[in-house]
Amino acid sequence: MPDWAVKSRSGSGISAVSREKGENVVKKTLINLAFTSTLAFVASSALADQNNSAASSCKNLPSHSALKGALIAARNASNGGFDLDMWGTIVDRDGIVCAVAFTGNGRGDQWPGSRVISAQKANTANAFSLLHLALSTANLYTAVQPGGSLFGLQESNPVDTEAAYKGPSSNYGQHNDPLVGKKIGGVNVFGGGLALYDSAGNIVGGIGVSGDSSCADHNIAWRTRSGLGLDFVPAGVAALFSGDTAHPDNIVYDITSQAGQMPGISQQGWGHPACNADVAGIASTLPATQK
Repeated sequence: MPDWAVKSRSGSGISAVSREKGENVVKKTLINLAFTSTLAFVASSALADQNNSAASSCKNLPSHSALKGALIAARNASNGGFDLDMWGTIVDRDGIVCAVAFTGNGRGDQWPGSRVISAQKANTANAFSLLHLALSTANLYTAVQPGGSLFGLQESNPVDTEAAYKGPSSNYGQHNDPLVGKKIGGVNVFGGGLALYDSAGNIVGGIGVSGDSSCADHNIAWRTRSGLGLDFVPAGVAALFSGDTAHPDNIVYDITSQAGQMPGISQQGWGHPACNADVAGIASTLPATQK
């Protein structure tokens, strides 16, 4: 057989192998592309479902503009604090953030760390309140101290840090705050978080505010909830143990000092430290809840 014929066959064999390898690479590439596209579709569908669910559950709760307006009005009242600007957050009954707002001109006018704290407070008040018993975050202070009936509660339900710090930061406190539509989690155990109850007495979520002293935070949260008309509170520890039926889940100032102990002792077990000499009087004159 001529040399040229052998070379031709050999060359033809190499070309066939190369074509086969090339076809396999193309097939694998197409399969990978199809798989990636499927994953992207599933992920986008899941995100769309989550966003639709969040939008549906938040539709009966105050909008961003309503929260901001009520928060500003509450912040401008006499609240016994440092007269600082505030963050406010509303969550629905499932703990999904529906709105985040601030009272200053920009997001840097109030403590940046208080954005997440306000969401944490909203989550806590919602998570530990029921149809027939409301617990404000202020009510939890004594119970979670060492030896208290709820010691360790603050270590449960951790904050979702991915949701908490997701950007862009320029959207913080706006209608499209990255927290909106997410479950923030977290447990906060000082003043500033309250459950939300509609006119039918149903618990529909929680509100949290942060940015001043914890006592002022409670007062501002209370006034904000009142301004939003979601204060049809059925019962709470302040009514049950302190007789304050006009303010069922109010902050309770019944801690008496004890030598050598900073917290002192809460007579009823649900007390909160008084931040100054004025706050107890302010709390007693907060707007009465609706019936």
